[in-house]
Amino acid sequence: MMCCASCGTTEVDDIKLQKCTTCKSVRYCSVKCQREHLPQHEETCKKRAAELRDEILFKQLPQA
Repeated sequence: MMCCASCGTTEVDDIKLQKCTTCKSVRYCSVKCQREHLPQHEETCKKRAAELRDEILFKQLPQA
């Protein structure tokens, strides 16, 4: 079961967790939680976002 990376609230019918738009690896129940968690998440987020960009670029390379 998925839970908010900041407060730990689990996803249920009335609470939908939103993915981090940059790295898509963590979820948050609110913008407030996302902002509060950013200092701990920022470095990991940037690394994961770079990995995702590399994966997309690698898939676009023509096969020889």
